[in-house]
Amino acid sequence: MNWLARICLAFACLQTAVLAQTYPSKPVRLMVGANAGGGTDIVARMLAEKLSDSLRGVFVVENRPGASNTIAADLTAKATPDGHTLLVATNTGQAISPHLMKLNFDPMRDLVPIGLVVTVPNVLVVGTQVPAQTVKDLVALMKAHPGDYKFASSGVGSTQHIAGEAFNLAAGVKSIHIPYKGSAQAHQDMMAGQVHIMFDTTSSAMGQIKAGKFRALAVTTAQRSPELPHVPTLAEAGVPDLEMSTWYGVYVTAGTPIDVVGKLQTELARVIRLPDIQSRLKALGGEPGQLSPEQFRQLNLQEYERFGKLIRQSNIRID
Repeated sequence: MNWLARICLAFACLQTAVLAQTYPSKPVRLMVGANAGGGTDIVARMLAEKLSDSLRGVFVVENRPGASNTIAADLTAKATPDGHTLLVATNTGQAISPHLMKLNFDPMRDLVPIGLVVTVPNVLVVGTQVPAQTVKDLVALMKAHPGDYKFASSGVGSTQHIAGEAFNLAAGVKSIHIPYKGSAQAHQDMMAGQVHIMFDTTSSAMGQIKAGKFRALAVTTAQRSPELPHVPTLAEAGVPDLEMSTWYGVYVTAGTPIDVVGKLQTELARVIRLPDIQSRLKALGGEPGQLSPEQFRQLNLQEYERFGKLIRQSNIRID
């Protein structure tokens, strides 16, 4: 390496270090691919509050719902790579949607993982107008009235959608999928009786469950949720081989200076370990993230492959 190249490299390294020291130098957008009030929005606002305090900047949640969470992801992937646009994402946009729609970005290449925030179970809930008290009751009702029951989701290609279609196959029933632009809208129609069933995340549905507006019939994980100890797993309820969790993670635009990425990774990991954040995440039925950024990247890749196989087996398509 000649002297000019060495000088350029040293200058670039110095410039990167200065960027990290002065970060954030302007408001940071936390992009959310769903409407306010849903699980992703709840997690994002929790993080915005803590990161604003710890990094002495302004972190603002920006909701860009639609297209299975990929509008927010697309905006983040194409943002200026300076760390001032972050994405609070779920496996819906990062591992499912790429198998169902043509995207103008590559979620595995154009977004860099900062860290896993929390993993939450999906929970099978019904509105109070549905008389079923158990999964067995629900299956019997659905078999007696094929096509009459509608299941809601936060969008085509969401974990809620995939779980609902997989349940139809596993239980031998037929229910109609009704997609929404986020869980909050679906909740309104669930309570009004316009849709009947939802495989929502505990982070989104817990408030309605505790208020008695939804009846939880089963969780879609291998073990029961500590926050819903009396609710059986789907396997315990007689529907095995259908496990579904939703994880929430933070990403930044590819090409962001490595020192800024490192600063964000360190700070996010610290925030997640705060006692009040741990308590709030667990109250949502979640397991706070404990993975390194590289382990989180590997989880994303594994989920991408797993959901691709499930979608092909279930023949799930976007009409």
